[in-house]
This record gives sequence, C-alpha cells and structure tokens, in this order.
Amino acid sequence: MNRRHFILGSAAAAATAALGVAWARWGEIHWVEFVEHDLPIPGLPQALAGRRVVQLSDLHIGPRVDDAFLIETFARVRALAPEIVVYTGDFVTWRGPDQLEQLARVMRHAPRGSRGTAAILGNHDYGFGWRQQEVADAITQRLGDIGIPVLSSTTISFDGLTIAGVDDLWGPRFGGHVPDAAIGSPSIVLCHNPDACDLDIWSNYRGWILSGHTHGGQVSLPLVGAPILPVRNTRYVAGAYELDAGRQLYINRALGHALQVRFGVRPEVTVHRLLAA
Repeated sequence: MNRRHFILGSAAAAATAALGVAWARWGEIHWVEFVEHDLPIPGLPQALAGRRVVQLSDLHIGPRVDDAFLIETFARVRALAPEIVVYTGDFVTWRGPDQLEQLARVMRHAPRGSRGTAAILGNHDYGFGWRQQEVADAITQRLGDIGIPVLSSTTISFDGLTIAGVDDLWGPRFGGHVPDAAIGSPSIVLCHNPDACDLDIWSNYRGWILSGHTHGGQVSLPLVGAPILPVRNTRYVAGAYELDAGRQLYINRALGHALQVRFGVRPEVTVHRLLAA
C-alpha cells in the first residue's frame, strides 16, 4: 500500500467512525420501534380478546432526553387508541425539583387507555441513591393528578383483567411479594427490574411479567451483544423470556435513555395484543 492509499483509507475509516458515533448519539436514540407482541392470558375475559396493552418504559424525563421526542412519540401512541396503557417505571432522571415540573409538562401529553391506565415506579423515581421516598411520593402525586395511578404492591382491574404492580427491587419499599389479587385470576404483573423474577416472591402466580430497566443495554455489538447491563442476571436483555413455573417475562428496551447513546438497540414502544390462553 502506497502512502496515498494509506491516507485515503485512514480518512475513510475515520469518516465512517465519525458517522457511527454521530448516529449512535443523535440518530438511533430517536428512531422508535413499535414492537407488536402477543400476550396470551389464561382465563382472559372474552371482551378483552384482541385488545391492546401498550407498554411504555423508562422515559427518563430530565436533562438528557428531549421533551419534544417524548411528546411526539406519545402522540403516535394516542393515535393507536389503545385499550390499556401501562408504564413500567423510571419516569425521570432525578437531578432536583425541576424534574417534577418537567414531568408535569411532558406527561400532560401522555397516552392513556380507553379502558384503563396503570404505572409502577423504577429505581430512578426514588431520587438520589434510590432512597428518597419523598421524591417517589411527589412523582406518584403528579401522575395521579393526570389520571395515571401508580401501583405499589397493589392491583387495579380493567374489565376483569387484574394489573398488579411490584415495588422496585432497588427501592426502599420493595415488599418481596406479589399482590394476592394477581394469583389465580387473569392478570399481568408490572415489575421494573427483571432481576426480581429470580427471587422467591411469586407464590403461585402464573402469567406475564412486564419489565423495563435494562434499556436493552443501549449498545449491542456484533458477536458480543450488550456489553453493559444493569442486572445481575445478564440473560435479561430485551424481549420475551420463558421463566419457571408457568411465568413469562417481557422486557421493553425503553423509550428514553440514561446516557445519550444507542447503537443496535432502538428505543421501543411495545404493543401487546391480548389473547385467551
């Protein structure tokens, strides 16, 4: 290789790398994928068969995620007119009280289901060190004011389908059990951190668990996969998993981001279609 070819090759490689970095930092983080997924529920009421549960997770409202991006995506979800909408935690990236006002501004545009809406909190919703209960209470209040109930080891029912919420595994109120009302009835459990699926907290629950937290790793490399995941069980990346004892898990890749980078891991809105199992 002569000197001219070496210089041209090096310049091309540098340009390709720069384009890749730019795409990861400013392009893919806003390239939302609407993922369709079937959700078979034992004993599902006939009136809900074929209806949709839209799952939104890890919005991370705060200094890193663009408000306009979230609001635009919310409008696309509202256009689907989903019957049920669930939010699986990490509404904010907490930096201080300003996030409460930002949360209120953004969530005024949040989609809600025609038959019901429910949410749980994630670790970031407990403020610094995941231990500020007053932050979680303030977020819960703001969401409740706009008609989004936050489930904290509690349940809510929509047309015979029970939605249960488990407190965040890293938060101060993790109770170590699934609400009794979810056991033995048509139900879905919302559980932010999928590591909780490996704990002995599920009793006789049989059904789907909807999680977030991992962001799909935000970066997925060829032959490597996601090199960094915020879970102990690195099997839990994104998508659907078969668990023990008749349980299934779905992990949403997140709409927002903690760091402003995505590569090979598009942000996700999950459109679950309810089926009678």
